[in-house]
Order: sequence, then C-alpha cells, then structure tokens
Amino acid sequence: MTIPVLHPMVISAGATRERLAPGILLSLLVTVLAYGLAEAERVLTGRAWLEALVLAILCGTALRSRWVPARKWRAGIAFCAKYPLEIAIVLLGASVSDTVIRAADPALLAGIAGVVAVAIVLGFGIGRLCGVPARMALLVACGNAICGNSAIAAIAPVIAADDDEIAASIAFTALFGVAVVLGLPLLGILLGMSGVAYGALAGLTVYAVPQVIAAAAPLGAVAVQMGMLVKLARVLMLGPVCLVLSLVTPSAGGEGAAGAVTGARRPRLVPWFLVGFLLLAACRLLGLVPVGVAAPLGDGAAFLTVISMAALGLGADLRMVARAGGRVMATVALSLLGLTGLGLGLIRMLHLA
Repeated sequence: MTIPVLHPMVISAGATRERLAPGILLSLLVTVLAYGLAEAERVLTGRAWLEALVLAILCGTALRSRWVPARKWRAGIAFCAKYPLEIAIVLLGASVSDTVIRAADPALLAGIAGVVAVAIVLGFGIGRLCGVPARMALLVACGNAICGNSAIAAIAPVIAADDDEIAASIAFTALFGVAVVLGLPLLGILLGMSGVAYGALAGLTVYAVPQVIAAAAPLGAVAVQMGMLVKLARVLMLGPVCLVLSLVTPSAGGEGAAGAVTGARRPRLVPWFLVGFLLLAACRLLGLVPVGVAAPLGDGAAFLTVISMAALGLGADLRMVARAGGRVMATVALSLLGLTGLGLGLIRMLHLA
C-alpha cells in the first residue's frame, strides 16, 4: 500500500486564472493572519517572538490538518508554494553582504562537502540499525544530508527504489523539515550564535532552500544570506553523490517504480532560482545594484516568502505521517540530530560562532 506523500500539489499546464484564484486568495489570507499575529505579539510583548514566516507555516498546517482543500483550491495553493518563493530567492541575491562573502572561504566549502559525506554514511548506518531496508535508509540519509525531497527524487532511480520507499522518505523529510524551521532558531538563540554562524548552521541542516530562508530569518539578514550560500554548496553535492551511487549500486534498469513517483525525469541539479540568486549577488558585489534598491527588494522577498510558507503549510497534513511507521521516523530524527551535531562541530572548528 502506497504511503501518502507530503509535497506541493501539481499544477496542470492549462491552469487558468480562475482555477488559481481560490488557492492564491486562501494563501494570502493565511499570510495576512500571520502578519496580524506577529503584530499582535509586538503590541502585547514588545517583540515578535515568532516571525510571520513561522506563523504562516503554523497557521497553514493547522488549517490543513482540520480541512482537506477541495480541487478548486489546489492549483492556487501549489502556485503559491512554488513561484513566489523562487522569485524571492532570486531577489535575496541583491542584498548579499561582504561579510557573508568573506565567511564563505575554501575551508568552509571543503567542510560542507565533508559534512555531507559523513552525514550520508551516518544516516545510512542509523537506518540499518533501526531495521529500515537498505534502499530506504539510503534515501533518508541522502535526503537529510543534501536537500530533502529533491535529493530523494534524484537518487531514487539511481538505486532503483520503489514507490513505498520513496513515499515514506518524502513524507518524513517534509514533516521534519517544518519541525526544523520552527525549532532551529530557538537553538541559535540559546547558543548565542552570530548571524554568520547561525546562517551556516541553517544552510547545513535545513532540507529545502525555501525552508533555509524561513529558519534563518529570525536571526537577521546576514543569517539568511549565509544560509543561502551554504545551502547552495550543499545542493551542489547532489551531482557527485548521484555519480558515486550510480557507480557502486546496480543499474535501475529504466525508470520503473521510481520513475513513476519522480515524474519519469530527474530534477535539475541546480534550480534556475539558485542561478538567479548567484547572478544577482554578483551584480550586487560589482556595484551594479544601487544601495537604495537592495532594501525594497529584500522587503519584497520577505513578503513573497511568507506567502509561500503559508501555502506550504496548507499542503502538509500531519495526520498522514502516522501511517508510515516508527522506524523511519526514528531514522529521520536521529539522522537529523547527527547532521546538526556535525554542523555545529564544523562551525566551531572554523571559528564562525
């Protein structure tokens, strides 16, 4: 029996404005609610302990857990979960600071590669000790170590994983991805981490690029920028990992079951919005982006990100996770703790804290 997958709902190519409108409106309403709650926090306590980004995820997830959107809502929700965030990531390149660039030295890049490699081996070992089948353990390990669902989708056909293995892996990385976004800022605050150090930790541990922004935002713009750069280096590890696995595992023999789940096509190893982020960051560092433009672009990116966080929350139902089993949950949780420990060790070793 196939386990339900927590992922953004697919938009058909012929989706019209009328089909998109209900879901977009719902995402915007959740966004307004999140901003309203954040403002209420400021009025009542003097500061927003939970940022609008986090509140949007919480509100969206709470609503989704009590109500399953009908077909008319789905295209718009999927649209908001994807496109505003991709545009926001590109816009963030305009605000990359010299502080972040100086921190991203060769030692950090080599350390990121080392963390990914060790995290894959550690995650696979934890999975096997928990009694998880080898292919599923490898999917979970790579999803944790690199970039969540994208890594799972790319690696599945390489190792000939079947539908149930892929679905269970994606379900839990989606759930724990939200948990990390909510919990990691608290860890950064408790440890008194600087923006650069915490951004590096977020980039090393959070699964998806959009979630890196949400997790890093509470500790400031420098944390977001550093998180993006570290995350990019981590995503680029997907290519070498796929190559190594293709050499050491038997051939998948075609698309098979994995192709059915992953859409019969492997995702691009470097998404267009990361390329756009790098290009705009280069323009900023070369002085081609006026200083007065960077702040409004950053504000716009923040608003678009909150919309997408609301939509992502609307697409995740916590009740689905109970159907996938405790062994996979334990594997994901322990692997994530191990990855966090590796990230903190690298940050301490490089004296980023």
